[in-house]
Amino acid sequence: MSLIAAFPPYDLWFVAVLVPGAFALLVRDQPLKRVAVLGYLFGAGFFLPLLDWTGMEVGPIPWLILALFEAAFFIPLALGLTLVQRLPAWPLWTAAVWVADEAIRGRLPYGGFTWGKLAFSQADSPMLGLASWGGSPGLSFAVALAGGLLAWVVVERRLWLRAAAAAGAVAIVVAPLLIQPMTPDGDTVTVAIVQGNVPAEGLAYNDEKRAITRNHVEATERLADDIDAGRVERPDVVLWPENSSDISPFHDADTYRAIDGAVRAVGVPTLISAIVPTDDGRNVRNTSILWDPETGPGDTYVKRHPMPFGEYIPMRSIAERITDAVNQQPRDHLPGDTVGIFQVGDATIGNVICFEVAFDGIVRDAVIDGGQFLSVQTNNATFGRTEMTEQQLAQSRVRAFEHGRTVLVSALAGVSAVVAPDGSVLDRAELFTQDVIVTEVPLADGLTPATRVGAWPEWIITALGVGAAGLVIVNARRARRAGASVADEPRPPVEAGVP
Repeated sequence: MSLIAAFPPYDLWFVAVLVPGAFALLVRDQPLKRVAVLGYLFGAGFFLPLLDWTGMEVGPIPWLILALFEAAFFIPLALGLTLVQRLPAWPLWTAAVWVADEAIRGRLPYGGFTWGKLAFSQADSPMLGLASWGGSPGLSFAVALAGGLLAWVVVERRLWLRAAAAAGAVAIVVAPLLIQPMTPDGDTVTVAIVQGNVPAEGLAYNDEKRAITRNHVEATERLADDIDAGRVERPDVVLWPENSSDISPFHDADTYRAIDGAVRAVGVPTLISAIVPTDDGRNVRNTSILWDPETGPGDTYVKRHPMPFGEYIPMRSIAERITDAVNQQPRDHLPGDTVGIFQVGDATIGNVICFEVAFDGIVRDAVIDGGQFLSVQTNNATFGRTEMTEQQLAQSRVRAFEHGRTVLVSALAGVSAVVAPDGSVLDRAELFTQDVIVTEVPLADGLTPATRVGAWPEWIITALGVGAAGLVIVNARRARRAGASVADEPRPPVEAGVP
């Protein structure tokens, strides 16, 4: 059974419990060279199907390179799992090793890649509530620990320990049902999410950038008509998705007039998204812009974590020799350095862009800096009808419970969605449809324990995992040196007649 089954579109969350335990047993007491091979094969069997949607954007070669590169992180994971099983209470250490591996993979190289974290498979799990206490690392730890305890049941001979391990695993899975989501403690605002849709699926939509902006303008103008006719309540703010204006309104008069006209028609601030060239025109910035109906464009947020190879090309000269697919990204997206916070009346929006929802610190910063609800502007049209959209929506659901915030997903071609603070999806607009969602959003000022403690649980668990594996290595070396010392000691002479 592959770990991929725990993630959308399969959503068998319990597989994420069973597979880490089974993987630990697979590498148990195996030679380290074999463990490394098993780890890589396990990783490849997970990441190749998990990331197949990346081929929609840049072709099969970059997909294979990314998946097979990410699979390499399962080599130290496998080695760590087999080492720490030599320690007492080893399920605890195997779970710590798993989180340590996710922490490293989420940071290296080029800022890391967090897709496939155990926590992101748990949007429908009874364990989801743990995210509000330990964040996504704490949730991953609980999932891996439950799996490790089930593995302990298999290998432990003492009946009482087997019973205790089984009971512990069940408690980890079931007890979090008692954790209630944080209740929003503020007023409510009305928000409209505009999903304008694209004229074509896949990368072909880029050929009709003006049509995409026109779609969002027209959908917003229809919303304005519905408001004027009394069919819909006037929202306090309107959200457009990522890439809703790939043509910079600061550099194109027609685009500026079209957006400004739509915002004036609806009569409320609108958070749009544009690709804005740098002053020299050599690169661009993925920019969210709060557009006021009276004063025009105002506060901005530049995506802090552009994705390597998707939005910028590391070592471009070398990459161009491997595949000409990099030419599809001729200009690099430069990162921003400020948190995505927008003030609209008395409401504060915490905004992240697309893949940023998968990075703990970026989402947490938006809440810590005052975000009373979260907006995720995303462009999933690039990936067609693949499972990517539902996988990213699952991440937003985890973030909602983690921080006790409503999360509004504004997607270019779907799935746009309203996610309640308990992680449930209240409303959604389906793929490749034009739609507008108008919803009441409760504002929240309180902070969950996970938001307050920040990255500390991840660092502590990572230190435990690395420390446990290091302790086994040190003890093994000491044992080898001690054995060598004994073997080198001179033996007493044997007297004649004495055997």
